[in-house]
Amino acid sequence: MGVRKRERAEQIKEAKKTQYFAKLNNCPTSPRKMRLVADLIRGEKVGKALNILRFNKKEASGRLEKLLLSAIANWQAKNEEASVEDADLFIKEIRVDSGTMLKRLRPAPQGRAHRIRKRSNHVTMILGANDNTQS
Repeated sequence: MGVRKRERAEQIKEAKKTQYFAKLNNCPTSPRKMRLVADLIRGEKVGKALNILRFNKKEASGRLEKLLLSAIANWQAKNEEASVEDADLFIKEIRVDSGTMLKRLRPAPQGRAHRIRKRSNHVTMILGANDNTQS
């Protein structure tokens, strides 16, 4: 490994120490349905986002609630001495990207077939912490 590549790898490693995220890959829900729920919690504080997800009727909200709890656990693993309530965490970024698509055929009249696309998605959630340390 070259010097520049090693230095760049170290920079990326240092940047990830201060970034708190969780990923959900190949979730068998269409990205359009997942984005409806993701838009509700984008930019919200963690406590309020958990309440929104807990009382939402959509199936995607259960999956996003579990992902948010995972992101909080990842934050706690990197900040063992701090408490979640004092950290003032919020959802800095949430991305819903298209995943793999399963293509199936459904029989149609007169010997034809219609293609059914079973979509999936990838969700990336990044938490941010408000540092309100005023001197």
